[in-house]
Amino acid sequence: QVQLVESGGGSVQAGGSLRLSCAASGRAFTTYTMAWFRQAPGKEREFVGAISVSGSTADYAASVKGRFTISRDNAKNTVYLQMNSLKPEDTAAYYCAAGTWSRSDLSYYYWGQGTQVTVSS
Repeated sequence: QVQLVESGGGSVQAGGSLRLSCAASGRAFTTYTMAWFRQAPGKEREFVGAISVSGSTADYAASVKGRFTISRDNAKNTVYLQMNSLKPEDTAAYYCAAGTWSRSDLSYYYWGQGTQVTVSS
């Protein structure tokens, strides 16, 4: 079992940056692909990016590629989402998830509670 707790959300102006963290409990962290999803009000949850178990491979949604970077520190059981050049359309609740390599939320078994990111223009 893995428990995930996100932090680092907040309000920022367009063009600014935020770094989200997701701390995991449990020894199984290093066996899971980690991903970030987001959900804006009235919209479906969408894939943001994922990072492989070793951290050597990452995948990003087209909407964030080049602006967001996922990393993980397996020694600290933590995954990060560095968000730069933020846009108002990035406003959403951001969730980290643990599972198997995929862009589908159905492939992820454990979810955090979410952290809110609000970008003002």
